[in-house]
Amino acid sequence: QVHLVESGGGLVQPGGSLRLSCTASGLNFRLYAMNWYRQSSGKERELVGTITSNGDTINYPDSVKGRFTISRNNVRNTVHLQMNNLKPEDAARYYCNVRHRGLEFWGRGTLVTVSA
Repeated sequence: QVHLVESGGGLVQPGGSLRLSCTASGLNFRLYAMNWYRQSSGKERELVGTITSNGDTINYPDSVKGRFTISRNNVRNTVHLQMNNLKPEDAARYYCNVRHRGLEFWGRGTLVTVSA
């Protein structure tokens, strides 16, 4: 069974940075693209970034381009989301996602709060 666990969320002031992590198990991690999504109250879940199995990054929405960077460590089965210059509108629960054998798997998410 695929299992995803996010960590690294918390309270940060506007302009600050956070590094989120997702640890995956139950799959041959290095073969799969990994995704980060976010969802804030009253809004639909939004794709923030994707990293392919070979490390190419794609699908950043304009709202996070230049501020968010996704990376992966195929030895530790982890994927990271480095978030810089955070804005209040970045506040959300951030989720790790993978599509494995036709199914989608999600972690429970990690909460990011951006407030002075």
